[in-house]
Amino acid sequence: MIIRIMGEGQYRAPEALCNELNQIDNRIVKLVEEGKAEEFQKELAKLISEIKKNGEPVGAEEITESDIIVPPADLSLEEAKDIFKGSGIFKD
Repeated sequence: MIIRIMGEGQYRAPEALCNELNQIDNRIVKLVEEGKAEEFQKELAKLISEIKKNGEPVGAEEITESDIIVPPADLSLEEAKDIFKGSGIFKD
């Protein structure tokens, strides 16, 4: 799976990583629904960190479509309400 972090590039993520990211994504959806801005920011930062740490960067010379687009770390809670809803950005 190819994941794009807005403004930071693309990463290849193996299935095991995607499963872990989906769990974080589900927590983010719940925190957004509950209006918990601080906790939401921490989980979003964790999501981005896990992608960078465990994903394989896709070189800039490789043009490939992203399967999932992760918003930037400075996303506000209000903006997140339009993105992290239902099953989130990682579909179960």
